[in-house]
Amino acid sequence: MKKIYSDIIQFRGTHFDFGYMQGEKLRDSLSVKNREDQWKVRKPRFSINEGEARNAITRFAPGIWDELLGLQEALGWPIERVLKEFGGYRLDYVRSGCSIITGEDYLIRNYDYHPKTYEGRYTFYQPTDQGYAIKGPSQRVTGRMDGMNEKGLVIGYNFMNRKNPGDGFICCMIGRLILESCANVSEAVDMLKEIPHRHSFTYVAYDRSGETYAVEASPRGVEIRQTTACTNHFEMMKHENRNHLVDSMRRLDVMKNRQEQPLSAHEAFRLLNDTDKGVFSDLYGSWAGTIHTSAYLPKEMKAWFSLGGDREPIVFDFSKWLSGQDVEFDRINGEVNTDISFLHMEEHANWFRK
Repeated sequence: MKKIYSDIIQFRGTHFDFGYMQGEKLRDSLSVKNREDQWKVRKPRFSINEGEARNAITRFAPGIWDELLGLQEALGWPIERVLKEFGGYRLDYVRSGCSIITGEDYLIRNYDYHPKTYEGRYTFYQPTDQGYAIKGPSQRVTGRMDGMNEKGLVIGYNFMNRKNPGDGFICCMIGRLILESCANVSEAVDMLKEIPHRHSFTYVAYDRSGETYAVEASPRGVEIRQTTACTNHFEMMKHENRNHLVDSMRRLDVMKNRQEQPLSAHEAFRLLNDTDKGVFSDLYGSWAGTIHTSAYLPKEMKAWFSLGGDREPIVFDFSKWLSGQDVEFDRINGEVNTDISFLHMEEHANWFRK
């Protein structure tokens, strides 16, 4: 078992200042050094156009562009490098897993991916210039893997495929755009119809109404359905699915079978986080191992979070944080069953070695 951690990042202020603060923390970090090594092997299969990226981002959430400029100033990088690392537009994305279940006042989500991509940052951000306050784990610094905003809107996503990518945003930046700009599931669905998508994902939106919408999105189209469980295949745009869906179907069946009787939030969390229930995955070398389990309870404005499996979650009271009460600890600890290096923790978390 490997002991892992996520740092808690808390900030109140403008987007530019938020970006600058993050840039100072990242400047000599293992995350930056390892990502630089990773690019030596994984050559980018996309181009960077500053004007195009700026126009795309500011159309949906202009504050995020200011955050990127803050990162640029703190890091002293050319804007092209900032956009390649943190811009979330026209970037490539590889396969992953993930499972989501919803019920009465909860959305619970397993984030299944590769340790060498995990940056170990759990963020609280309350902007003073524009946009909604957000909490949740970050990906590529500016993006969000899942999260909840001050209005009680929750978002998570599940990978479908990376066939035939288009010009558009990757999943974690789409998660951030939604949380930054939308107050409820209706607004989230409307924005997901409008956002250009680079790859194929299902975005699951949930709010205090208790309604869950699964938005099947690809560069070629968007379809909307309601559900309370989602894994890694489309149910409407089936022509977009991968060929191998056995594990995705199996995890979905496990969750749906358990939902035949109402599940409390705690029972649903245990279903996803316990390693013997059939949803948690230890396939880290296949880009599909469960790294964290997140739970969001929008009516209570609370969030639960654990790193690794078979763990009781840490509970965050977002309403207290929004009123000015900071989280009193600065790190979340956990452990996972892998010897693969994590991006933010260990040197040589690159693709030259295991």
